[in-house]
Amino acid sequence: MTSFKKFYDLSQPVFDHCPGWPTYEPTLVQYEARYEKDRFNAEQIRLNSHTGTHLDAPFHFFPDGITVDQIDVSTFQGEAVIVDVSKAIQPRQGIEIFHLKPYSSAIHPGSIVILHTGWGPKRSMDEIYQHDWPYLTGESAKWLREKGIKGIAIDAMSMGGWYEGTGRPCHEELLSHGIWILEELLIPEELVSIGSCYLMAFPIKLQGFSGAPVRAVAAV
Repeated sequence: MTSFKKFYDLSQPVFDHCPGWPTYEPTLVQYEARYEKDRFNAEQIRLNSHTGTHLDAPFHFFPDGITVDQIDVSTFQGEAVIVDVSKAIQPRQGIEIFHLKPYSSAIHPGSIVILHTGWGPKRSMDEIYQHDWPYLTGESAKWLREKGIKGIAIDAMSMGGWYEGTGRPCHEELLSHGIWILEELLIPEELVSIGSCYLMAFPIKLQGFSGAPVRAVAAV
C-alpha cells in the first residue's frame, strides 16, 4: 500500500447562499432540529448538484450519457499532474494547447490533469468570479483526450467558459469520451509547487444525477 506523507483538502465549502452557478437557485440551509430544543442538530440543504466542488458525468451534456452513480468508482482516484497556468492566463481567456504542451511528458494514458488557474481563492458572489474565469478550449480538451486522460479538474466555476461559444466545446469533447470533469477546486500553492499528487475525488452516489458534490483530496 502506498504511504503518503501529507494530505490536502482541495474542496470549496458549501454553506447557506454560497457562490454557485449564476442561473441556479441559491443554496439554502435550514435546521430540521436544534440542540437547544431537540437535544441534537440536523440540517436540511437545498443544493444544485453542480454547486461547490463537484463532478460532471456524461449525462450533464448528453441525454443518453451515464449518470454519476454509473461511473466506475475506480476512476475517481489516481496519479494527477498539476498544470499551472495561473501566471500565463487572464480572465475570460481560454487555456490553449500551448499552455499544456510543457507538461506533455508527464501526462500519460490514465492520468488525471488538474488545471490551476489561481481562480479558487477569488471565490465570492463577485461578478468577475462568477462570469470571467479562465476555461479550457475545445481544442485543448481534444488534445488531452488524445493523450488518454481519465479525468480532469479545474479551480474555476466550470471547465468551460460563461460566454457564448466557450462553455460547451470542452464539456462535449471530454464527456462524450467518458472523461469525468471536476470543477471548483481550491488548490494550495504548496501543492502547486510540488507539481503532482495522488487525487481522490469521490462524488456522492446520487442516482440518476448529472453531477454530484465531491470532497476532493490530494495526497503526496
